[in-house]
Amino acid sequence: MKSSSNIRGILQPNTAVHPVMLSGRQLDHRDTEAVIIGGMVLDIHATPSIHANPGTTTPGKVYYVQGGVARNVAECMSKLGAKPYMISALGFDMAGNLLLEQWKTAGLSTEGILKNKDIETPVVCNIFDVNGEVAAGVASVEALEKYLTPDWILRYKSTLLSAPVLMVDANLSGPSLETSCKMAADTGCPVWFEPVSVTKSRRISSIAKYVTFASPNEDELIAMANALSGSDEFRPLKENHKKDDLSAGSLFQILKPAVLVLLEKGIKVVLVTVGSNGVFLCSKGGPSCFKTLVAKTNRSGFSGQLYKAVMQNFPPNCYSGFSELDRSNRLFAVHLPSLPASVVRLTGAGDCLVGGTLASICAGLDIMQSVSVGIAVAKAAVEVEANVPSSFSLAAIADDAKSVFCHAKVLFHQSML
Repeated sequence: MKSSSNIRGILQPNTAVHPVMLSGRQLDHRDTEAVIIGGMVLDIHATPSIHANPGTTTPGKVYYVQGGVARNVAECMSKLGAKPYMISALGFDMAGNLLLEQWKTAGLSTEGILKNKDIETPVVCNIFDVNGEVAAGVASVEALEKYLTPDWILRYKSTLLSAPVLMVDANLSGPSLETSCKMAADTGCPVWFEPVSVTKSRRISSIAKYVTFASPNEDELIAMANALSGSDEFRPLKENHKKDDLSAGSLFQILKPAVLVLLEKGIKVVLVTVGSNGVFLCSKGGPSCFKTLVAKTNRSGFSGQLYKAVMQNFPPNCYSGFSELDRSNRLFAVHLPSLPASVVRLTGAGDCLVGGTLASICAGLDIMQSVSVGIAVAKAAVEVEANVPSSFSLAAIADDAKSVFCHAKVLFHQSML
């Protein structure tokens, strides 16, 4: 790849995208693109206006924010023109009613969302420091494992017949994750695994052979590698190194053995999110692997405009310099940098990165193009209070995605034998 590679025109300029509405009607599964299975959560964000002291209250602001990894990803996709089909569970309490009403307002299908008076809708309360980082938090999400069962998920197997990708988040129980992934395998649908947390990321161990994409941060990557190797060989980064003091290349060399474990266990593409260092995009097989993993795409409506805009302006031979690296037994890793941002809140960044990437994949873009868009979308997310911005500036996303792609660098290409 040449540094002059151009992603100009990736999105139509001077336009804002808003949630998709189709003449006021709900979408059903015949309209869908990606299928998303996982948590819908009400987040409570408490931010002090001064440094907090233990044992007493502190002045500040408290916000109710729609959250949950799967829900955030799906909402982000919808605001980029996609129509994800959500499978989740909510109660008839205040939190559930708020989340359900927002979903209906966005014009998205509620058919796959289990609603039951016995469900306590998942709620997470995060307390932030004055810099916008999470200082402490309490999560009450047990209902997802209790009610989002294999039987409920199996009811919607038909939604995968035309879906380009299934995303599952690790809030699901082990049996529900296995059911979802086997269901996808039966219909030939690629699976994206979102680890959610260090503890829940270990649930990869029973489903790795079904997973096409995984998107851990560095701590989740270490936990996943240990779970898949049946050992504690890999240690958290902060125990041995200060991440902020490392170059992208040095950081990747430290994480590379853990990445190799995931690839050797069958995961096709690993996106390691490393905060201000950006994303390490890794595969077994070279850059051609980035172009051929999603067979079903939707090129109608906005998705078609997105795809057409990119293909008209993107260099058709942008991977030609990598041809000698395309070997099935090679580890191929690319660093895509992050973007400078005026940070308000960091909690939605990872979910919006995944949402932007998935929306782009569903439009038919390749994975490097899609991750570039995802990073641009993540930048927009950290600059607002909500987990997902109310709308996106396509002009800004286009410019930012171009910058990310043009500054991407090959980190590693070497035989895995």
